[in-house]
Amino acid sequence: MPSKESAIASHKINAKPRGNAIGFWFFQQMLGCFGLNGAYFLLSGVALHYVLFDADVRNRAMAYVRRRFPDAGFFGNIKAVYRLFLNQGQHLIDHYASLSGAVHFDLQLDNKDIINKIGSAPEGCILLTSHVGNWQIAMPAFQHIKKKVYLVMRPEDNQAVAESLGIDRENSQIRLISPEGDFGGAIEIVKALKDGAIVSMMGDRRYGFDSVRIPSFLGAPASFPYGAFHIAAACKVPVVVFLSAKTGPKKYTVSISRAIYPEYKEGRAKKDQIADWVKEYTEDLERFVEKYPYQCFIFHDVWKE
Repeated sequence: MPSKESAIASHKINAKPRGNAIGFWFFQQMLGCFGLNGAYFLLSGVALHYVLFDADVRNRAMAYVRRRFPDAGFFGNIKAVYRLFLNQGQHLIDHYASLSGAVHFDLQLDNKDIINKIGSAPEGCILLTSHVGNWQIAMPAFQHIKKKVYLVMRPEDNQAVAESLGIDRENSQIRLISPEGDFGGAIEIVKALKDGAIVSMMGDRRYGFDSVRIPSFLGAPASFPYGAFHIAAACKVPVVVFLSAKTGPKKYTVSISRAIYPEYKEGRAKKDQIADWVKEYTEDLERFVEKYPYQCFIFHDVWKE
């Protein structure tokens, strides 16, 4: 569990911003003039640039690629990294195109009964998202639910990204809770949950916060953050695993794979119980990346101690 000192201290997340206003403007112009295919065409050169000249992000992607494609070899791994960057760029373009109203995307929603249950329940819930698929474009699946939605994510260092994605604008129904403040934003999260809101948290990136080691993810032990489950157990709210995948040129499948109800039991170490809940989540995550291998954007070595 986090120490008192580490919990009280503000936590600055170090992440290198990429992209700039001019770059986003070019993509916007290509999208406006030539549609999605035009923007995708421009993207192919940008993705190749990152593969060849951004060793930091290439190496981060390699951690996943080597686990997912263990027999691909050097050139096979490079090709896989390029496809990952290409897919990630397409997802970002799709999100902007949807946000601006330039393109309508068909969202196929699975497990609607769980979403309806979330909407009708008086308590809040934690929506556990991941750096896979396109959770941003899938958020409208919750528009019909009369609950506030908070995203726990760092204030975007790169202002061009923030303006292009439109998150946390004054007229936005989706607001941010920063994990960089005191207690990692826990006080604001708890308040939102007690008010019956939906709080979206990332389940696959540690950013230096406390994590738990699970026996296997893609064939090897891995570490994942457990804050969402710890808070859910304390507030007695469910953790809902939320995944989405691009399944066509203008189509996404949105899946609520399961709802986990964390509750500490007497006679067993809390961290062992947390590890069980995290393992349930990572099992769903593993099934997703097996089905959609080039829609996994966990550019972080979760297998490293």
